[in-house]
Amino acid sequence: MKKKVTVVIPNYNGLKFMEPCFQALSRQTSKAFDLLVVDNGSADGSAEWLREHKIPSIFLKENTGFSGAVNRGIQAAKTPYVILLNNDTQVFPEFVEELLRCIERSPKIFSVSSKMLQMYKPELLDDAGDMYTLMGWAFQRGVGQSSKGYKSACRVFSACAGAAIYRKSVFEEIGYFDEMHFAYLEDMDIGYRAKIAGYDNLYCPGAKVYHVGSGTSGSKYNSFKVKLAARNNIYLNYKNMPGPQLLLNSLPLGAGIFVKYLFFKKKGFAADYVEGLKEGLKTARKCKKVPFKRENLSNYAAIEWELLAGTLIYIYEFSKRQLKKFSIL
Repeated sequence: MKKKVTVVIPNYNGLKFMEPCFQALSRQTSKAFDLLVVDNGSADGSAEWLREHKIPSIFLKENTGFSGAVNRGIQAAKTPYVILLNNDTQVFPEFVEELLRCIERSPKIFSVSSKMLQMYKPELLDDAGDMYTLMGWAFQRGVGQSSKGYKSACRVFSACAGAAIYRKSVFEEIGYFDEMHFAYLEDMDIGYRAKIAGYDNLYCPGAKVYHVGSGTSGSKYNSFKVKLAARNNIYLNYKNMPGPQLLLNSLPLGAGIFVKYLFFKKKGFAADYVEGLKEGLKTARKCKKVPFKRENLSNYAAIEWELLAGTLIYIYEFSKRQLKKFSIL
C-alpha cells in the first residue's frame, strides 16, 4: 500500500507515554501511514525502548526543542503529508483517516487540527484549533468546554501541532518550524505564515485524540515555559506583522502584555515573563521576517479581521468558563 502520510512523534524523556501512544496508533482504521519518532537526546531510556521495539527513529544527540525535532522528521518523511503528534496522546481509531480525508479536500489547505480531549477529564475539550487575538494572545479554542460541542469543521487561525496534519510541499514555500522558538507558539507562527501566503488551516471534529497536556514541560505554568512563551510572542508578531500592521495593533498588543504581566505576577512568574520579553526584544532581529508582498495585501486584511474575530471568541469562551466556575460555587 502506497503511504500518504508520515506520523512524526517528537520525544524528549517521554518513555512513560510510549506504549499507550503506539498502541492507539496500531488500531487505526487507515494503515496508509509511516511512523517516525525523533528522539531529542532523551536520558530516560526512551532511545533504548525505541531500538528494542524496532520503531523507525531518528536519534538526536541533544535536545533541539520541539521545532528542531519535528523539522528533522518532516524533512525525512517521503510522503506528501505529515502528522505531528505529541507523545502524551492517545488517538481514536479514525484519527489518521479523518485528517487525510479533510486535508485532501483542497490543495489550498496547509494544515488540519484535530479535536483534542483532556486525557483525565474526557468530558472536557483541550483544543479545537488554535486562535489568535488583537492583544497578541494565542489560545486553545474550546478549552475547558464540553467535549460534546464543537462538532462542525471550520477554519481556525492555526492548527495545534500536538495532533495535526500538514501538507509537506508548503513547508518548501513558507519555511519550516522556526528553531529560534525552540518550543511554544511555533505552531502559531507556521500557521500565521501559511495564512499570509494564502493557505487555510482547518479544524476536523472527526479526528479525535486524548491529550495529557504539558507532558514534557511538566506543568501548565513554570519558569521555563513562561519565559519562552513571552519571548516567542515577540518573535511571532515581529516576524509576521508588517510595520503598518504592528502600528495599527500597537495599543491592543501593549494592553495584552500589561494584562499578562499582572496575571503572571499573581502566579509568581512576573520576573520570568519580563525576562522573556526583554530577550525577545533584544533578539527579534535575528528572526527571519516574512517579506511583505503586495499580492498578499488581501491576506493581511483577512488576517486582521481574524484577529478581531479571535478576540471576540476569546472573550465569549472566557466568560463562559468564569460563569461555569461561579455556578459550581
